[in-house]
Amino acid sequence: MSNGVTIGQAAAFVGVTVKTVRHYHKQGLVAEPDRDSSGYRRYASADLLRLVQVRTLAAAGVPLAEIGPLLDADAAQFAAALAEVERDLTARIEELTARRDTLHRLADGNRALLPDRAVALLERMPGLGFVPEEIATAREGWVLAKALVPEGFDEYLTHLEQALEDPRFVAISLRASEVATWAPDDPRIPEFADAMADHYLANPEQLKILTGMQARTEAATRYRIIAHHGEEQESAAAQVAARIEARLRAAGIYIPRPDTR
Repeated sequence: MSNGVTIGQAAAFVGVTVKTVRHYHKQGLVAEPDRDSSGYRRYASADLLRLVQVRTLAAAGVPLAEIGPLLDADAAQFAAALAEVERDLTARIEELTARRDTLHRLADGNRALLPDRAVALLERMPGLGFVPEEIATAREGWVLAKALVPEGFDEYLTHLEQALEDPRFVAISLRASEVATWAPDDPRIPEFADAMADHYLANPEQLKILTGMQARTEAATRYRIIAHHGEEQESAAAQVAARIEARLRAAGIYIPRPDTR
């Protein structure tokens, strides 16, 4: 009777496939045993022990390329290497946890792109009288603002939260949402734009909603993308925005100009 077991038996005993055992041989992690008189390779207890060690380290997340040197290292090197593997696994776990949390937030499209504070504001807006189209435009603008001027977004939300407690701000904002339905030559445009400009100039804290989102680089480009999202050129909304900006500049308020960076 031959000593040792066949590759199939070895794989079964260790808990891997024959293909895996052969891969370990190819990677130089486990030496191929000699063939017996019948031409079969026979795996002795030492071979099985090596297979178990390799399988265990691989299952723990140690890259195959590092297993050979690890098994041949002394106790101190082995412990240090395992500590490094543990750090890598911890980092991977944290990354996977973050991905899982993002997937959970995707169940609510708003929460995948905006912080909870912004989502809470969106959820308040219907109760204040804002229509779904206006809320959708606000959401898109906030997503752009968070991406383009992340350093100012939290402060922007703070100013907006406070402003929505002011009935006058809510009223003038609701009327502003109606501007999209006006014709470009509507005679109400100048009067309404001046009323909005006067409101902002009389309420410096609310004015920061417009002036607070100033990026450190390419300020004008980023400002235009955020402030004028959803507007069509020459539309009533675009004309109102341009007139408000002109009034604020005339009052000494810094608003990036279209022809600057």
